Amino acid sequence: MKKVCFVCLGNICRSPMAEFVMANLDKEDSLSVESRATSTWEHGNPIHRGTQAILQRYQIPYTNDKGSQPISKDDLAYFDYIIGMDEQNVKDLKALSQGTYDDKISLFCDGGVPDPWYTGDFEETYRLVSDGCKQWLTLINNSRD
Repeated sequence: MKKVCFVCLGNICRSPMAEFVMANLDKEDSLSVESRATSTWEHGNPIHRGTQAILQRYQIPYTNDKGSQPISKDDLAYFDYIIGMDEQNVKDLKALSQGTYDDKISLFCDGGVPDPWYTGDFEETYRLVSDGCKQWLTLINNSRD
């Protein structure tokens, strides 16, 4: 089973959205999917209400007890794919990796996914996350790792 971790700044909007969208798309249960934060600002806080509303609207199952969790060096070793939701997330992940796990770290999509905490546009975030997760699922399932 391939292990995937989506990462954003606070782990309350974009990365948990990607976690639950990807898990829902993975009908073969071929992946273990989680999400993390690059910061500790939101540590322990629940998924943002805007993300919860979008997941409900599109009937994406999620857990109410998911709390924000910062990424660790142990996580970098554990996960096969570590996917930053924007360029700054990728920079922060590579700084933590110090070159050791850089080959596992990728940008979610060209241009990244804007943070709805700032934009307020959870619908656009969902569109980008949904499209990107479909592409990542195909890429991961077709990889020979």
